[in-house]
Amino acid sequence: MKDYQKGYEYYKNACTKHGIKPLNFHYYMLTLSEEQLARYNQQAHKKISTAT
Repeated sequence: MKDYQKGYEYYKNACTKHGIKPLNFHYYMLTLSEEQLARYNQQAHKKISTAT
């Protein structure tokens, strides 16, 4: 099972930046497709990689 926590943090930050209330983690996992979850994780990984 993949760790989606970093992707979720990225998602929450993106929502906050655009003035949107994010879903809680439970609904985030239930409503997003595998592809969407993978994209958020990919973006979070890129953000972490460029920060170091």
